[in-house]
Amino acid sequence: MTDNHLVASEVLSKGTWQGDAVDRVVLSYDDRFRRRVMLKSEKGADVLLSLKEAILLQSGDALLIGADRLIEVVAAPDKLIEIRCESEKALLRTAWHLGNRHLATEILKGSLRIRYDKVILEMVEQLGADARVVDAPFNPEGGAYSGGHTKVHGHDHDLHP
Repeated sequence: MTDNHLVASEVLSKGTWQGDAVDRVVLSYDDRFRRRVMLKSEKGADVLLSLKEAILLQSGDALLIGADRLIEVVAAPDKLIEIRCESEKALLRTAWHLGNRHLATEILKGSLRIRYDKVILEMVEQLGADARVVDAPFNPEGGAYSGGHTKVHGHDHDLHP
């Protein structure tokens, strides 16, 4: 504890920690992309997240405070589009279009979820998908190069010789 707040400098991935968390932080998708930020726990504690590099905190991860105190990360509901299609091929085609636009996508059994965007909603409907707006926690795929936690990074599409 420093200056009346707790400090978390390590994140334990979902499924790798045991025991009971002493508290929880409930964060939207945007609030889970972090390196250094002050968070407020459900019990009112100020928690300074101070990591070496930015990562995407996943629901079920734990922030390690000191040697053994854990604060669980919980994904708050976000405004999303849930996409279903009449066939697996149509769903894969829709997923290809979302990936081509580099949209973070959560893959569920028989459906996809993306963050709400009116233009993208219209696009998937034009592709023949059944799309509806839902409020739900958003846990998109980490990507091919993310390893455990998704690191925040940029890239371009220039061809490299």
